[in-house]
Amino acid sequence: MLGHRSGILRDRSVPDPLRRIVPDVAVAVAVVGYDDAELLDIACVTTTLAMATRFLAGRYSTHSEPPSDDASVGALPGYDVRLLSPGGRPVTARPGLRLEAHGALERETGPVDTLVVVGGYGHLRAAQDPVLVAHVRRLARQARRVASVCTGVSVLAACGLLDGRRATTHWAFAGTLARDHPAVTVDPDPIFIRDGRVATSAGVTSALDLTLSFVDEDHGPDLARQVARALVTYLQRPGTQAQMSMHVAAPAPANDVVRDVVDHVVTHLDGDLSAAVLAERAGVSERHLVRLFRTHLGRSPAEHVRRARTEAAAALLAATDLPLARVADRCGFGSSETMRRAFLDLYGRTPSEHRRALRVPARADDRVR
Repeated sequence: MLGHRSGILRDRSVPDPLRRIVPDVAVAVAVVGYDDAELLDIACVTTTLAMATRFLAGRYSTHSEPPSDDASVGALPGYDVRLLSPGGRPVTARPGLRLEAHGALERETGPVDTLVVVGGYGHLRAAQDPVLVAHVRRLARQARRVASVCTGVSVLAACGLLDGRRATTHWAFAGTLARDHPAVTVDPDPIFIRDGRVATSAGVTSALDLTLSFVDEDHGPDLARQVARALVTYLQRPGTQAQMSMHVAAPAPANDVVRDVVDHVVTHLDGDLSAAVLAERAGVSERHLVRLFRTHLGRSPAEHVRRARTEAAAALLAATDLPLARVADRCGFGSSETMRRAFLDLYGRTPSEHRRALRVPARADDRVR
C-alpha cells in the first residue's frame, strides 16, 4: 500500500494544500491504468518521477554503465510510484504490450499524495466502469494532487472532480468532453491546466510538462531542470502554451525560401525582422516574400514575426520572473506596450494576466472534494 510512505506535509499550520512536500519521506504516487491505456501516458509520468528519484538519491549517472542502486549518504527520498488497475490485472496497452500492475485499485487504501489517471483508447470504457470511478473518487478525496493525462480527463469528469473547474484534454476530444460534461469549462488550447489541486493535460507527451511541474513544485526548479536535461526534453513549456502552436500546427513550409526565413526568425527574435530585411537576406523582393508567406503560411512575414515573438514571450513569462520590460526586449518587442497589444490579440489577456494565470491559487475546499 502507498499510505505508509505518503509525502503529504503534516504541518497543519500551513494551510496551502499545494505547498512543497517535506523531503523526508517518499512521495506516494498512484497511476491508474486500464485496458487500452496509452503506454506513453504512463511512461511519461513514471519515467520522469523515476529520474527525479535517482537524482535525489544521488544515483543518476550519465555514463554507459547502469547507475548503482545503492543510495548515497545523505540522499533524499523521491517518489514511490505504483501502477494500479482494476483487480490488479495487467494493463494492456496498444499495440498489445502488457504492463504488470503493482496492485488493485480497489484494494489501495492510501492516502496517496498524487493520483494520476492516464488516457488511451479505453478511456470511455474506464469512465463507464462504476468500480473504477468509485475508487478513483475515493482516493482523490485523500490526495494532495489529482491529475489526468490526455483523455484520462473523462474519468475525472465522470467522478465529478471537474465540475465547476477549467480543464483541458487532447484537442480532438475537447468537443466531446464539453458536450458530455457541461459542468466542466473545457479549454482545448493549453498544454495543461492547474485549477487548484486538480490538473488536466493535453495529448500524451504533455504529461512530461505536467510531471516536471510537479517535480518543480515538490523539490524546486533546479531538480526539474536536471530531470529535463536527462530526458532531453524542453523545460518547460508553459501550461498555457497552445497545443497547436505555430511550431507544430502545420508541417515545415515546403518552400525553401520561406523555411529558411522562418528558421531565421525563431533564432533572431530580438533582431531586425522587418519584411525588407528578411527579403534581402532571402535574396528576393519584399513583395515576392510577402506573396510566398501568404501562399505557404497564410500570413504575412510581419504577422508571423509578431506571433513568434508573442509565443516566445509567453514561454519566458511562464518560466522566469523577468520584468515585463526585459521580456519585451529579449523577444524583440519595441516596448512593453507593444508586447501588451500582441498578447491581447493572440491570447485575449495582458502579459501580467498571462503570468498570473499560470499560478492558480489553491482553493479552500480543495482538501476534500
